[in-house]
Amino acid sequence: MLRVGLNPYGITYYLGLQGQGTPRANPNGRGLSGFLEIAEELGARTIEFHNGWFAGLGEAGLRTVRERIERNGMTPVVSLGPPLEGVDTAIAAARAIGARVVRLGLSPVLSGDRAAQGERWPGMVAHAGRTLREFAPRAAEHGLALAIEDHQDFGSEELLGFCAEAGPNVGICLDTGNPLAVGEAPAAFARKVAPMVRHVHLKDYRAQWTEEGYRLVRCAIGDGCVPFREIAAILDERHENLTASLEPGALEARHIRLFRESWWEGYPQRSARELAPALAAARVRRLEEDVDWRTPWEAEAGPGTIINYELEMIRRSMDNMRALGLMP
Repeated sequence: MLRVGLNPYGITYYLGLQGQGTPRANPNGRGLSGFLEIAEELGARTIEFHNGWFAGLGEAGLRTVRERIERNGMTPVVSLGPPLEGVDTAIAAARAIGARVVRLGLSPVLSGDRAAQGERWPGMVAHAGRTLREFAPRAAEHGLALAIEDHQDFGSEELLGFCAEAGPNVGICLDTGNPLAVGEAPAAFARKVAPMVRHVHLKDYRAQWTEEGYRLVRCAIGDGCVPFREIAAILDERHENLTASLEPGALEARHIRLFRESWWEGYPQRSARELAPALAAARVRRLEEDVDWRTPWEAEAGPGTIINYELEMIRRSMDNMRALGLMP
């Protein structure tokens, strides 16, 4: 059984992370203290921290965080990137709060859209590889694993390649919804990377088909197209007590334009046999084409509406995981 808990990226407006530095940001975001409170309310067994929260806390503040999560029996994870900068600060924070895993996002690419990066994409790949090779030994010295996420940028084989190059303490953070953003089926993706998984993001989507591909729209985890029981069974064959965080998708829908030939620029060759399961998975519980897919954030609703939307979704997600038997 997964050690299911919470990360901040499904409740970004509530916490003050959404739209930081813009007029639409939530000036009353609850930040680290609010995150700890809702994790405790939900009975989280894993708690994944946004690394930026630790800047300026000092030794006393970090000690207070560690003592609080230890009292609650939570397993901590530290989360960084993208951008993939400041890995040394994430390693230091992990040591201070007793985390054994640092989750890393490798690139700013979303929706699988490498083509939008043009000639910059090879450089991004090279930068990710160099960074992992540099910091993997430093993390290993402290008994830490680096878990690189399928952050709507890299496919399963590419992530496995990074792991092979960087060293034995580099593994994968499996985001269960994001394989659809690179044209892979969630269960097939999980099966490929299972031996290297070190942490899990439980994410779900409902797809709305378009002329160019499909739009991935956030939903409560367990209400969409991701086959969680199948994925959990795959992981259970390889791991015990694997940490996992509930993470409803971003407040912005992701448009996967894989019916465009140009979208595939920068990808290795993909056979029809490999692509077909992804297309089939995106048909499950799909949204009809005339349904308004916008979240309250995208529809420019008021702060209270956005906050209620996020909190109701995260609570329903936890209830769904219990109903599926994936947590006590």
